[in-house]
Amino acid sequence: MAAVGVTLVLWASAFVAIRHLAGTFGAGSLSLGRLLVGSVCLGVVALSRGLPRPSGRQWAALVTIGVLWFGVYNVALNAGEQHVDAGTAVMLIQVSPVLVALLAATFLHERFTAHLAVGLGLAFAGIALIATASSDDGGDRSVLGVLLCLLSAAVYSVSLVLQKPLVAALPAIHVTWLACTIGAVVCLPFAGQLVGDVRDASVSDVWWVVYLGVFPTAIAFTTFAYALRTMTASNLGVTTYLVPPITIVMGWLLLGETPPTMAYVGGVLALVGVGVARRKPRTLADEAPAPA
Repeated sequence: MAAVGVTLVLWASAFVAIRHLAGTFGAGSLSLGRLLVGSVCLGVVALSRGLPRPSGRQWAALVTIGVLWFGVYNVALNAGEQHVDAGTAVMLIQVSPVLVALLAATFLHERFTAHLAVGLGLAFAGIALIATASSDDGGDRSVLGVLLCLLSAAVYSVSLVLQKPLVAALPAIHVTWLACTIGAVVCLPFAGQLVGDVRDASVSDVWWVVYLGVFPTAIAFTTFAYALRTMTASNLGVTTYLVPPITIVMGWLLLGETPPTMAYVGGVLALVGVGVARRKPRTLADEAPAPA
């Protein structure tokens, strides 16, 4: 359970750290900085366990995952959190298991159950409430933030579906490291911006970027993999419901920010939808961690 607790707190802290850095680092430069640090840290662990030998088809999947999950996902989330608070962002990202279940039913031929249909309806009703609350609170900029966070959830969901056959054939740590490294390469066009942002940032903010790469990226994915070996995927998946409240409390304590009132209602409705969609029989959605 210690590994689970560490994972959840670190993932929750990522949303708060990203929001804190929103005014200092650009979305792309923050992604590159985080991924470079994460790639180095994950590489130390991965290479200590030997070199992976993916096939050509596996490399194609790894490149797709690296571009989408670690590239597009991070840039979109970072950009989204420039417009919405950390709590709102995490509630939107948390609907990804429902999207995973829908994609798995479509492309992996997993069962499309009545629970999934009801869960989809509830989750998207919750998203609509969050979007409405954010629009009332911050106007068009907040709506843009909601859309960017939903883009993050969507590309993450696609990536997880692609990842399933990979982790069945390759060690999860190697898949994560290679995808993270590919994501860093994709973000290299932001290198000039990263250099400028680091030059203008305070030492404290630079350390926050390092924190994102070491803790929510490298350490949290490692502790999640360990937790997955010691408990069932479905039970571990349920614990990710704790990420939004942890994030909201952290955002309130560290940043003095909380989501709009109606966003809480939408968030609860979305999480209920996720819970309904993840009812037995177990699907790939049960294996979806809460990304950060």
